Amino acid sequence: MRRLSLGSRLALLFAACTAVVSLTAGILFSRASATHFIELDQQLLNSRLSLLRQMLEGVDSPASLAPRLPALQTELSHQADLAVRIGGRDGRIWFDSQAGLPDSPQVVGLSTLHASGVDYRSLCVNLNDGDAQLTLFLDITHHQHFLQRMQQLIWLTVGLSALATALLGAWAARSGLRPLRQMGEVASGVSARSLTTRLPEGQMPVELAELAQTVNAMLERLDDAFQRLSAFSADIAHELRTPLSNLLTHTQVTLTRPRSLDEYREALHSNLEELQWMAQLVNDMLYLAKADHGLLMPSRQQLALEDEADALLEYYAPLAEDAEVKLSREGQAPLAGDRHMLRRALSNLLDNALRFTPAGGEIRVTIEQREGLVRLQVANRGEPIDPALLPKLFDRFYRADPARREGSSEHAGLGLAITRSIVQAHGGSIRGESAGGWTRFVIDLPTV
Repeated sequence: MRRLSLGSRLALLFAACTAVVSLTAGILFSRASATHFIELDQQLLNSRLSLLRQMLEGVDSPASLAPRLPALQTELSHQADLAVRIGGRDGRIWFDSQAGLPDSPQVVGLSTLHASGVDYRSLCVNLNDGDAQLTLFLDITHHQHFLQRMQQLIWLTVGLSALATALLGAWAARSGLRPLRQMGEVASGVSARSLTTRLPEGQMPVELAELAQTVNAMLERLDDAFQRLSAFSADIAHELRTPLSNLLTHTQVTLTRPRSLDEYREALHSNLEELQWMAQLVNDMLYLAKADHGLLMPSRQQLALEDEADALLEYYAPLAEDAEVKLSREGQAPLAGDRHMLRRALSNLLDNALRFTPAGGEIRVTIEQREGLVRLQVANRGEPIDPALLPKLFDRFYRADPARREGSSEHAGLGLAITRSIVQAHGGSIRGESAGGWTRFVIDLPTV
């Protein structure tokens, strides 16, 4: 069974609400009208009762009633809608002013009766200390017809108003839901080739403006992610094309003629270097893919961060000496983290600093312990970096210097991206700064 649309549900809801309100108002008006007519009838009967009491004063038997009947009939002839019944307390009827009157209850008070297709409002009272009873019958047929017509009009109004409200509600719902249909059209048109379409937030109702803003933000993120993925695929192809081309060319040249065993061995060693570079690049890409999916789960062991830094500085000391670069470390702090991952992050920063520090320069590693975090800085002297480029340094395959030489996977532009992934896996953050002839990479890691 097909489910009702949102517009149809709103239309039916409007119709139901209108019908309930109209019906309730009609019932209340009908009851108020009936109560009003009862009050009017009672006032009319009470006004005529006072006159009849005077005319029937002293009547306590049929014999005492007979002399007063002519005057009573004359008075009743002037009031066509009024009839009178006089009887005893034993229920015997002494006089009826007209035929076909309903049997009146013996209970004193006001009541509504029906006989021979005529509706009456009756008022029964005792006369002369209870020796006789006087019952007045007021014809209220026209009142009842009015109430019946009003009830019919109420039902007709309820039906017509519900129908009209359903139609108007369907139109209003369709008009009000147009922005949702527009969102659906935009969503159906989104594809890998069309991620630039946006919803007009300024034309949206207040209730949908926030949703439109959220959808636009989602499309913006998808567009950015797709652009990054496209650039990433192109970068991978570019990075792998050179070593593959080298391998193919070198192998083809080697196979052009017979060579000695040493020449074949030298060719294989050359190919091995290229294959190792490609293998390391693939491993680094897999490492970043795990980081993107939250699969990097660092172990937590107590480390003395200064010891880890000193071990790496000792490893890079020969390279720094050859480059005439001074290495130093200041500060100390304990930290719970993964030794292998943190050493790899710091190693990437040191390697990056060594390659861009001129001869006679200096690299400083600073460790500070602050409230709730440990700050690790790697600073080196060198050419300043444009502040607009600093955030891009952590993108994969990004090269601030297009002339950067190749020689390892980090030099392909993955070192800082891997470092950021490791820092984020530890719940920390990393940023770059460049001012006053110094370039700094600042890592903040939580102590817990």
